[in-house]
Amino acid sequence: MARPDKAASVADLKEQFASSAAVVLTEYRGLKVKDLKELRRSLGADATYAVAKNTLTTIAAREAGIEGLDDTLSGPTAIAFINGDVANVAKGLRDFAKAHPALIIKAGVMDGRVLDAAAVAKLADLESREVLLAKLAGALQANLSRAVYLIAAPLSKAARVLGALEQSATENPSLIGGAGSAPVVDQAQDNADDSSAPQAAEAADTTDAASAATE
Repeated sequence: MARPDKAASVADLKEQFASSAAVVLTEYRGLKVKDLKELRRSLGADATYAVAKNTLTTIAAREAGIEGLDDTLSGPTAIAFINGDVANVAKGLRDFAKAHPALIIKAGVMDGRVLDAAAVAKLADLESREVLLAKLAGALQANLSRAVYLIAAPLSKAARVLGALEQSATENPSLIGGAGSAPVVDQAQDNADDSSAPQAAEAADTTDAASAATE
């Protein structure tokens, strides 16, 4: 491979190492071309799977800030660069390796850290993104329903109390109608008080006049 082509390949590999959600390195010795095509189809749009030269991969990984892959980069290497659901791709590689023992998972990279084959296998045991989103949606729905119930419960209780008061007031108006009413004034007594006032004033004037004549 000419030097400019090597530089371009290293740059491309470096970009994929840096931008991928995870990377899985495999050995494909013994797999046929049709097997590799089948594997690529099974991974779908979540990952790209391609053969890579070990020397160029080593350089690209180092330039991407990834250390520790040197020992795994031996023999024919094909790399799965995962841009979608990591768990789904890990499951796809695991299931394909069970059906095609020639596929060997050698190592992986996730969040800038190198994973051994056992750690990559554990990724396949993770729940898929769809399952996690479904669980999250279910949890949010449950919390929302609980919040609505907590808000509606006091209102319903208040409505029941008001309804009971209304029914009681209908059956016995004195429970509410007599509360806070002004005291009843005796109209006859009030009239008597008003009529006695001028007489008292006239008697006072007569007394004063008699006292003045005596003097």
